[in-house]
Amino acid sequence: MLTISQTLYDQIVEHSRKDHPDEACGVVAGPVGEGRPERFIPMLNAARSPTFYEFDSTDLLKLYREMDDRDEEPVIIYHSHTATEAYPSRTDISYANEPGAHYVLVSTADTDEAGPFQFRSFRIVDGTVTEEEVEVTA
Repeated sequence: MLTISQTLYDQIVEHSRKDHPDEACGVVAGPVGEGRPERFIPMLNAARSPTFYEFDSTDLLKLYREMDDRDEEPVIIYHSHTATEAYPSRTDISYANEPGAHYVLVSTADTDEAGPFQFRSFRIVDGTVTEEEVEVTA
């Protein structure tokens, strides 16, 4: 199960909606070994695409060095889907290389910013996708 604060949840949703119609992407880091998401890190989608996201390799290297210096790890890796449901695509599955991370997908297919959207979390290990419950805390 992913336990996430309302603040982090809102930040992920806001970033996803702000970058629409392109896919948004980012990381939420937390203390190594604790599985607790704490620090929101929105990233630039280097692909600038409505159907694909890609972390800039320089930004990603900088982020991993920073997390290492702070004794953090990626607890959540998130991105949005702009026209489809919040479920990992084949490409998403092939790029999932953090077996300990929660992969959060937000669907921004409803763009009026008032209606329902999807916020779902998955574990992706060795190509196997498992959806997990999301608990939002105060």
